Amino acid sequence: MTTTFDPIAFKTTTRAQWENAAEAWHRWGPSIERWLGTATGQMLDDVRLTEGSRVLDVAAGAGGQTLAAARRVGSSGHVLATDISPAILRFTADEAAAAGLSNVTTLEADGEDLSAVPDGSVDAAISRVGLIYFPDRVRALEEICRTLRPGGRVSAIIYSTPDRNGFFSIPVGVIRRVAGLPAPGPGLPGPFSLGGPGVAEAAYAAAGLVDVTVTTVPSPVRMANAAECVRFEQESFGALHQMLSGVDDTARAGAWREIEEALGQFDGPEGFVGPCEMLVVSGTRP
Repeated sequence: MTTTFDPIAFKTTTRAQWENAAEAWHRWGPSIERWLGTATGQMLDDVRLTEGSRVLDVAAGAGGQTLAAARRVGSSGHVLATDISPAILRFTADEAAAAGLSNVTTLEADGEDLSAVPDGSVDAAISRVGLIYFPDRVRALEEICRTLRPGGRVSAIIYSTPDRNGFFSIPVGVIRRVAGLPAPGPGLPGPFSLGGPGVAEAAYAAAGLVDVTVTTVPSPVRMANAAECVRFEQESFGALHQMLSGVDDTARAGAWREIEEALGQFDGPEGFVGPCEMLVVSGTRP
């Protein structure tokens, strides 16, 4: 049986899942920053932020990278954080206020429709583990490109290939089997949708971006043990919740038990060290 992908339904479900997972993603923030901190630094370096830069953060989530960008651009700069989930943006706004960062604003927006952001109004655009989940990532990149001034830079963090990301690909594989889900076809959204050789570069080129670079950043996930990693993913990974939405409670619980057992292979003397490799993909608006 062939199932036709419905991007509108996908976005509706994605929004609902992140509305539900927002508090957990925020709560796990310190662990997320330890995990993605190096890749985030590379992303911010690649867009060449300076004092006074205007930054667009697309699919900002709970905003760890938003705050990092805001600190770099200083009080004379500005960061606009956008996301499809208003609940998760509230955490971004609260964290910015608590940190005394008055140069951050938020906007509920679909990354494929940034019409509220004027043409050429930002110097740089960033997206951390968000671009992979857009049904039409070329359209999203075109929208981002439109908001950049000529010479402005965009940089996104994405996962590389499943074999380099066992902490995530193993749960995805288990859940796909339990839920009876086929592997996503080429071009469809998913965690590894842009990680293959040349795929992200082609999307950037199709959107009109030039000087495209890809930097590989080893990003191991470090937790106390596999059980803690499973709690992290179970509570806060919207994509996994979405994949499990069609199974009953018993099957869902069984899937998580199987995932914990499989991830146990990454437990060791230093705790859990889950394999993860990120790519930082950057380009320039001509």
